[in-house]
Amino acid sequence: MTILFALAAAFCNALNVVTQHKASISDPGQTKGWQLVRYLASNPLWLFGWLALGGSFIFQALALHNGQMSVVQPLLVTELVFALVLRRLWIRQQIRDVTWWAAAVTCGTLAIFVAVSEPTGGHAQPTSSAWVGATIAAGGAAAILALVGSRGSPVRRAAAMGAATAVLWALVATFIKAMTDTLTQFGALGMFAHWPVYALIVVSIVAEVLEQTALHVGPLSVSQPFLVIVDPIVSIVLSVWVFAEIFTENAFRLSVGIIAFVVMCAAAATLARTAPATMDGSEPRGAFDSPSG
Repeated sequence: MTILFALAAAFCNALNVVTQHKASISDPGQTKGWQLVRYLASNPLWLFGWLALGGSFIFQALALHNGQMSVVQPLLVTELVFALVLRRLWIRQQIRDVTWWAAAVTCGTLAIFVAVSEPTGGHAQPTSSAWVGATIAAGGAAAILALVGSRGSPVRRAAAMGAATAVLWALVATFIKAMTDTLTQFGALGMFAHWPVYALIVVSIVAEVLEQTALHVGPLSVSQPFLVIVDPIVSIVLSVWVFAEIFTENAFRLSVGIIAFVVMCAAAATLARTAPATMDGSEPRGAFDSPSG
């Protein structure tokens, strides 16, 4: 069920991206500012995208509550694959062969990683020192990366901001898992008497602001691979640090799992870089990157 919920969350994320982007470029008048906001708010497709985003949060919360972060967060990488399929079947975009191969390798190596590394264990009551240490480390790393991304070339800024965003989204996942535990233990009202829900709100807002900045300051072909790769890496570190999750003690299986994870990250980055730069169905085959990318 953990895997199914995680894949459902990834699909909903992909559906949100595709529907809202398709709605935003469908405006015949090319309006801007508040006129664009009003147009989007009256567009059923754009509103459906928000429903998909809500579904993604619910499915991710269910997956994290019932399973390990070290399984759930890497599985969310399949959002790129689902988005690719939606873009081909719905928008009728021409997808390069190398992108399909990258998608296939991403799925295959992800399955190998989960199967052979055998993530298990974890507990719902992390120590206060683990929470404080992990939050300070993740927050500090994100702050340093954001500072690095505040100046320099567009490529450097997009890379640093993308990495900073991914670190915070990994931290958000820990708070989601903690929040679901307080929800089941104390109920919907009692949940608000405990800190995880407030930490989740604050860090999610900061992460969203950083992500929008990353998408704005440089090419998507640079920021998106960092968003995709850094999140599962940091999530695995936090899963061990905060929730004491463990992996197989078999050295050979663990080595195969590590290799599979590295290949998965490389394949996901290739997928992100070689996919069409926009969701315009008229985009010619092979036009997969922005001029600045």
